[in-house]
Amino acid sequence: MRRCFVCAADMLGPSGRSVVYPDGRRRTFPRACGSCGVLVAGDADPAACREHLARHLAAPAFVSDPDAPYGLDIYTLRTAATRLGRGTRPLDGAGRAALLNPHAGHAARAELFALAEASRHPVSLGLLCRPAERDAVLASLPGQAGWTDDVTLLLDGPAAAPRAVPVAGFPDGGVRVAARPLEGDFAAQRNALQDLARHAWMLQLDADESIEPATGRLLPALAALAEAGDAVSVGLARANRVDGVVSDVFPDVQYRLNRTRTRFSGRVHERPVLDGGWPRGFITLHGVIAHRLSADHVRARSRRYEALDPGRGRLDEESALLRPYAD
Repeated sequence: MRRCFVCAADMLGPSGRSVVYPDGRRRTFPRACGSCGVLVAGDADPAACREHLARHLAAPAFVSDPDAPYGLDIYTLRTAATRLGRGTRPLDGAGRAALLNPHAGHAARAELFALAEASRHPVSLGLLCRPAERDAVLASLPGQAGWTDDVTLLLDGPAAAPRAVPVAGFPDGGVRVAARPLEGDFAAQRNALQDLARHAWMLQLDADESIEPATGRLLPALAALAEAGDAVSVGLARANRVDGVVSDVFPDVQYRLNRTRTRFSGRVHERPVLDGGWPRGFITLHGVIAHRLSADHVRARSRRYEALDPGRGRLDEESALLRPYAD
């Protein structure tokens, strides 16, 4: 098993972590995923793990099986459940505390429910783009009108206040275009876009990124799920397609669904700053951000980013992005 059977990250590594089951049994696992946190037995078969987990996630409540070929706590369970469009609800105060204290060692127990039928928080959509990309981005928006009523495009250009533009499917004033000079600072641009949101949560995308409308429709429920667990940031897997071929850099998680008060940091490869650290964010697996790239852009991007922020350009990522995806 090269990739994690839950999140597909190529981050399985040695582990001495253990979980304690409700009957008091403690079980130690030799491997763990450095992304979602699932624990894996040494002889685990990925297909068998997926089948076992999917079967248990179909029930009204999840109770960890001490004989399963994997183990997980409630924090990891929350992410695993999203792959099937399900949410988790802690059964007690200990479960709620465990969401903010991963991976403390208690095997997951939680109520399960369908995200499509859950409570929802409104989510704004924000897009960063160049002036030349404006019309194409606007033309792509009608498909997203089923899950958001507030969209802002922030152009890289001379400062201009938000101005409403008509887009099919959106209410009057539901789509606005503003401008601000990027000046080589992506975090500052994202923070400015956060401040233009009319709702308490915003999904941010770049002009060369997109999501399927079905992915967007669950974002309001995921925002509510995050708030219930005192989280402020949700990461989505990003599928990089280089000249149409899916890259080996997957899931390339991007924390783009955030409380609008959350700030980004980093001139390049910017990420949200989470008060309380990484436990205040989690990953959803219900859909992906599709990222369209050319090989020429990949080769130039890392060098450009390195010039903007020396030491953070990720020059070593170039070869991985140009390598086709493999299990």
